[in-house]
Amino acid sequence: MQPSDRELAALAGRVGRALLARNWAACTAESCTGGWIAKAMTDVPGSSRWFAAGFVSYSNEAKAGLLAVPGALLEAHGAVSEPVVTAMAEAARSRTGAELAIAVSGIAGPGGGTAEKPVGTVWFAWATPYRVRTEQHLWAGGRETIRRLAVERALQGLLNDAATDG
Repeated sequence: MQPSDRELAALAGRVGRALLARNWAACTAESCTGGWIAKAMTDVPGSSRWFAAGFVSYSNEAKAGLLAVPGALLEAHGAVSEPVVTAMAEAARSRTGAELAIAVSGIAGPGGGTAEKPVGTVWFAWATPYRVRTEQHLWAGGRETIRRLAVERALQGLLNDAATDG
């Protein structure tokens, strides 16, 4: 079941409280979610105390230009891949000085899928000062559902890392 706007807002608030407790800031590097993670976080009053910045790098050119993802990496693995989201998360952290970054790239559909990477494939990377953690998910449903589930998973991962990493 996809999360409601209210559930995403509550989750973003929990992320903010966990970041404040550590005196950390977070940033985003988003592709298929188009800034939705950053929106959920900045909808929380007072988020300027714990949200540093967000990058929406939808095209490969934006990933290369805004986040310095190497063109060779994009060509070898494709935008929806573990190496690319790892590079996106590390670059976002480096460029903003935030302690925690989330990067997401996926195929929300309805088109764009392949046999190797069908619609619903989403890669995540969470970067902290201590490590980068990645996950891949394959969700069924329409574009709205896939994007909403990706935002939820991104926020859950941020909450986990803000509360426990280190």
